[in-house]
Amino acid sequence: MKERQDDNLKSPEEVRDRIWELAKKIDICMFTTWDGSEQQSRPLSARVRQDEHAIYFLVDESGEKNAQLERYPAVSCAWADNGNYKYVLVSGQARLTNDRAKITELWSKADEAWWEDANDPTIRLLTVAPERGELWDSPGKAVALVKMVAAVVTGGAPEMGDNAKVTL
Repeated sequence: MKERQDDNLKSPEEVRDRIWELAKKIDICMFTTWDGSEQQSRPLSARVRQDEHAIYFLVDESGEKNAQLERYPAVSCAWADNGNYKYVLVSGQARLTNDRAKITELWSKADEAWWEDANDPTIRLLTVAPERGELWDSPGKAVALVKMVAAVVTGGAPEMGDNAKVTL
């Protein structure tokens, strides 16, 4: 496989900011936990707060992910904007709390699909403290397709945009 080694021209600070920006914009992520023998992923709506260095989720008090987090708090969150070839991966430590003030602060109209209101006693706050992030940031679908065709014609690897790993 052809692989480019010069995929990122951004500074670590720019990469960090872009990771936070895309995670917030894309919203729904695949939240992945470990149960001791295999990974399990599920889609969750993320409340991304760069200024708090946290990613929040409202979840139900029941569910196997909660027990998994008790034993194995290391998680990953993956966001994908397939239409624009933009992808973000964040890994870190998660914890589950019953912080009623934060739940109320984060509550949105969309949450009514699962609970009646922010006062529902079964809602829990899942907080991820990000440690590492990775970014794949293409200039867009049309440009990506042109670059892929050019790579096939020239025999080189396509310049698909930025790819970078950073400590968050």
